[in-house]
Amino acid sequence: MDQPTERNRLDEEQSPYLRQHADNPVNWQPWDEQALETAREHDRPIFLSIGYSACHWCHVMEEESFADEAVAEVLNEQFVPIKVDREERPDVDSIYMTVCQLVTGRGGWPLSAWLTPEGKPFYVGTYFPRESKRGQPGFLDVLEQISNSWEQDRDEVENRAEQWTTAARDRLEETPETPDDRTAPSSDLLERAADAAVRSADRQYGGFGADGPKFPQPSRLRVLARAADRTGEEAYRDVLAESLDAMVSGGLYDHVGGGFHRYCVDRDWTVPHFEKMLYDNAEIPRALLVGYQQTGEERYAAVVEDTLAFVDRELTHEDGGFFATLDAQSENPETGEREEGAFFVWTPEEIHDALADDTDAELFCARYDITDSGNFEGRNQPNRVTDCETLAEQFDLAEDAVRERLESARERLFEVRKQRPRPNRDEKVLAGWNGLMISTCAEAAIVLGDDEYAAMATEGLEFVRDRLWDSDEQRLSRRYKDGDVAVDGYLEDYAFLARGALGCYEATGDVEHLEFALELGRVVEAEFWDADRETLYFTPESGESLVTRPQELGDQSTPSAAGVAVETLLSLAEFSDDGFDEIATGVLETHANRLEANALEHATLSLAADRLAAGPLEITVAAESTPVEWYDRLGSRYLPGRLFARRPPTEDGLDAWLDRLELSDAPPIWAGRDARDGEPTLYVCENRTCSPSTHDVGDALEWLERDTAAPI
Repeated sequence: MDQPTERNRLDEEQSPYLRQHADNPVNWQPWDEQALETAREHDRPIFLSIGYSACHWCHVMEEESFADEAVAEVLNEQFVPIKVDREERPDVDSIYMTVCQLVTGRGGWPLSAWLTPEGKPFYVGTYFPRESKRGQPGFLDVLEQISNSWEQDRDEVENRAEQWTTAARDRLEETPETPDDRTAPSSDLLERAADAAVRSADRQYGGFGADGPKFPQPSRLRVLARAADRTGEEAYRDVLAESLDAMVSGGLYDHVGGGFHRYCVDRDWTVPHFEKMLYDNAEIPRALLVGYQQTGEERYAAVVEDTLAFVDRELTHEDGGFFATLDAQSENPETGEREEGAFFVWTPEEIHDALADDTDAELFCARYDITDSGNFEGRNQPNRVTDCETLAEQFDLAEDAVRERLESARERLFEVRKQRPRPNRDEKVLAGWNGLMISTCAEAAIVLGDDEYAAMATEGLEFVRDRLWDSDEQRLSRRYKDGDVAVDGYLEDYAFLARGALGCYEATGDVEHLEFALELGRVVEAEFWDADRETLYFTPESGESLVTRPQELGDQSTPSAAGVAVETLLSLAEFSDDGFDEIATGVLETHANRLEANALEHATLSLAADRLAAGPLEITVAAESTPVEWYDRLGSRYLPGRLFARRPPTEDGLDAWLDRLELSDAPPIWAGRDARDGEPTLYVCENRTCSPSTHDVGDALEWLERDTAAPI
């Protein structure tokens, strides 16, 4: 039988995940028109394999099956094998992962799907071992069964493909049939989401769910924080603190080098899956900043600082953009094999060898639970289990001395660990993920009062803008890698980056960043907004046509693209007459019933609905430069819905900004709010009620603390 694909084409791709499979005997094709046309021309089913470079089980399936000549022979002769990097093509991943979850009740990567030549799925799964074991069918057996079904039971296969495609379309494109079915979300939506978070919380070990694995849920934590501020309910604040404490104390956090791993495999947050994703190291610190503002817990701020230092050191391009991931696996020098966690884990002997002083070694082992038995395959992922006060008593040392010695030990272990073979780094720069990181850096600059974070944010934004934004076409690409730009941007790319650009404006007062955010917002309207169905789609109107056009309404490993878009458009509406607020309102009303049914699953959209109901907290600063004290005191306060609206001190300066933004009139957030008496001037409006202008940040804070405020 002829082979529809004569060679593996992945050596032409830039994605590190795809290139990892370029030497496989499988004749892998990228997802493109050539591959799809080959399937149609030869009337062969497509075998679609979706994963990402830091995925442990993706590597396992490659080693067991895709590097195997016998498996390759079947795939090459009977199928058109297509490999997709989910980080580059989240649209393709979303469709077929939805089918997998609908059919099997679960999902994950590697995702394995068999499709008709038209792209309609008829068989799905995740990881398959080469040979059947522990109740799992073997991959070769599955291939043989599917090939036989394609040849002998074609009508049944086609019928199933139609049914599954219809089910995916119904799930991903669902909107109310008529405008009469649309209504505003209820006023208690935020509290209902927070109540659901408390009900699902693990009050013993922190986080959510009574069993492992434990995933960070930053959007849920933001819901709890805002609801706690609104209601004063202690249960919300307690679950927030318990979850943050678990994440920064357990094995999810890298206590030696900073930064967060993907998730923990157990209930008590001990052992992680060791890959480090850019989005986790953006969104978890963002939640920690909220926790710091609410509780004043300095440890949260310290973990944010250490995490951003890790990102700056290990995930930052020399020109400022942010790389995608660090792999879970690295070489074990003793075996020469790549093993998960090898770079990160320790034995007591290794700790003693690295530290010259036995007391320092014993202190570190006691602090971080480094034992002979180990917690991960005979070695140890550090978990902070003992506080410094207890250690001071145990070792008959002053508490300050314990802290100093532990920090010195950590620094030494960090240097020793640097000599180990390092995990691979996926050096894709993704617009959306960079937007998340830019947002967090900008917020850290405001909350922690450190201009270095503002520089990280603006350098990241400029990197993405220079390489991925086409100012002539007003279009954003998703991926940059070694000079190569590819993939049309999705809603998450525009929304996340727009939020990041807006954050840079808030942190620096540079109107260029606001201008860019508005440009991105206008493309969101042009390419993703469906005025008839009043919803935002994940894929652009002018993009590739797939078997369905997905929306992204729920929060997953990243926040909901639609939710971030709505929140950001509501903020941008304060500076523009483009109708952004109408889009935001339309989306929330369209999906109100979905939010009411499960507010917590749609945490970011629930936060956006609350933002719409409450209105912004406008903090307008008219000054050439904002006094440091203002940011120190306002930034350190938890002020949900806060929008820093910096502007020039005089009307002449403001007119120049309006010309740049192509605005005929000053928006209300700036209008008439110039500097008084030649001094920096502060204006605060909350619940659509405004304070008097002031030169004293203390007066503004005092006004915010009032129970009521009369309009002036």
